[in-house]
Amino acid sequence: MSETAAVARAAAQWFEEHWDPTRPLGDWWRDLADSGYAFPSWPVGLGGLGLEPPEAKAVIRARREAGAYGPPNGVATFLVAPTLLTNGTSEQQRRYLPGIVDGTEPWCQLFSEPGAGSDMAGLGTRAVRDGDEWRVDGQKVWNSGAHYARYGILIARTDPGAPKHRGITYFLIDMSQPGVDVRPLREMTGDAAFNEVFLTDARVHDDDRVGEPGDGWRVAMTTLSFERDPANSGLGDTAAFYEADLTVPVGDHARSEADAADGFSIAMSGRAASLFDEVLAPRSLDDQPVMRDRLARLAAERAVIGWSSQRAAASMKAGRPPGPEVATLKIGGADAGKEMRDLGLEALGPDGMLRGDDAPDGGLFHGDAMFTPAASIAGGTDEVLRNSIGERVLGLPREPDDADRRSTPWNELPRS
Repeated sequence: MSETAAVARAAAQWFEEHWDPTRPLGDWWRDLADSGYAFPSWPVGLGGLGLEPPEAKAVIRARREAGAYGPPNGVATFLVAPTLLTNGTSEQQRRYLPGIVDGTEPWCQLFSEPGAGSDMAGLGTRAVRDGDEWRVDGQKVWNSGAHYARYGILIARTDPGAPKHRGITYFLIDMSQPGVDVRPLREMTGDAAFNEVFLTDARVHDDDRVGEPGDGWRVAMTTLSFERDPANSGLGDTAAFYEADLTVPVGDHARSEADAADGFSIAMSGRAASLFDEVLAPRSLDDQPVMRDRLARLAAERAVIGWSSQRAAASMKAGRPPGPEVATLKIGGADAGKEMRDLGLEALGPDGMLRGDDAPDGGLFHGDAMFTPAASIAGGTDEVLRNSIGERVLGLPREPDDADRRSTPWNELPRS
């Protein structure tokens, strides 16, 4: 028996013995974490089993075949945990990963600012050393899940006299403290997955600094590389970006998830693909030649994304910084999402514009379609990423003043 087959058999047996939809959601997630089957490619003792991709995928298939609900999903699992595993101290990993894996401690991302989105290195939020702590003041925006997050990953300027990319430090911040004010932002869909966050004399202990002072841009680029990777192992197939009640039966939670999830949750989890399958198969549209051709192209594109993801993961595992292949991952993932949206809406016809309990699939596909354009903005706009590919892969010249702006101290740069 091959190693993959042995792993699959053991996983299937475990899920058969332990899956019970009447158990509280929190208990189920804790069992998944303790077993290592939550995120099987993660290290042993930190939510995983240290498995290679083929064996990890076999575990996930076994879970799905058993009909068992998956692990938590969201910023904590696909951004924070991989960043801590690659850049955090062992103490930070032991302190924060257990609450991520069992879903008891949600996180948010505090990177973008009103004047520092595409040019994120121009951020103005300040962190000033004060003994064993850092005092943080500033404003962040487009912060997913900040209205219920327990912690946040934060980048702030600690050396305004350094060039903008070199004066930034990366922190882990407690979102429950008095100096953090979270204000939800209502989207055109009616949902409020995003927020703006105001930091006023907020405090971070130096033990919660990730990397050295001034090295935050490098760490942040690692985080963004995970955000831009559609095959990120921490991106689960459960809905993301809403607060879960850990006391309800896991089966009830799974059934009600569709009602609780917004377009962002669907787009950022594996559920968009399942909705896509549900739309096409009942209508026999996957037998039409034109549709089959488009499906084949989409399948090929997703395969290429998977191979590029493996190449990026191997590069980071070898200790190399994220390269331009991550930009191609993000652009490819956004394009695939738009193609999936277009195919699904064509299949549904006028019904695809409906939303509500009486709409097809409760209007979830509509929610996914409404949110899909945001995939070309979140984690770095397509335009910025294409510039990166042009400069770093194709050797095209940078902007005329780019070299000067990169070497000029941040506090001497002109403000628009």
